[in-house]
Amino acid sequence: MKVTFLGSGTSHGVPVIGCRCAVCTSDDPRDRRFRPSVLVEQDDGQHVLVDTATDLRSQALAFGVERVDAVVFTHSHADHIFGLDELRRFNNLRGGPLPVHADAPTLADLRRIFGYAFDSPPELGGGVPRLVPHEIAGPFRIADTTWQPVPILHGKRPILGFRIGGFAYLTDCSHLPEVSRALLEGLDLLVLGALRDRPHPTHFSLAEAVETARMLRPAQALFTHISHELPHAATCARLPASMALAYDGLTVELPAAGS
Repeated sequence: MKVTFLGSGTSHGVPVIGCRCAVCTSDDPRDRRFRPSVLVEQDDGQHVLVDTATDLRSQALAFGVERVDAVVFTHSHADHIFGLDELRRFNNLRGGPLPVHADAPTLADLRRIFGYAFDSPPELGGGVPRLVPHEIAGPFRIADTTWQPVPILHGKRPILGFRIGGFAYLTDCSHLPEVSRALLEGLDLLVLGALRDRPHPTHFSLAEAVETARMLRPAQALFTHISHELPHAATCARLPASMALAYDGLTVELPAAGS
């Protein structure tokens, strides 16, 4: 399995508009952060996009994404869904509709905001996305691969993280319920949101993310959904050896599920 980070930033992205801080003006490319998303290339060959971030078109061009076979959504906040219209190009490349997987509240929001992607008449052709909704109500399969939803809290809102084999992706997390911890044992890679050093009501701070990773004990932990308050190099230098900030374009190869 291969995981590519298409975006590792917050809803503002980095650089932030109108900001001249050290991170926003950094010449380190790892300090430039699109909105959060990953592409998972499954062992069975399927390419699965997690969230349609606002920057999806730029992400696809920057990192050579030319194939998407399915989309999985964590939740329906703007930075995670507002690139959805770009899926029409992947419909064209695929030659047909795309399955999208989300929990019931997220599907309801997607239908409300992007109704044309689900209900447009055929004569509109490739001008609109063509999506087939699938409600997540437990573990589900995409081709030969099982996706395990992991309930987390984003402030007071229940949303989903996911585990696929030895990989887990938990962005926008502020609390990990006890029931979810048992779903995250024996990980090769844990990806966890870590907004900044200062506390935040709906996201883990860096210290909270580090403490959660220590509790779960994955072989490696990478942090995402990073604000412009965390410079890449200086922040990584103060993290434990098995932990680091992710960055846009980072690709991680993982063992095949069950190996």
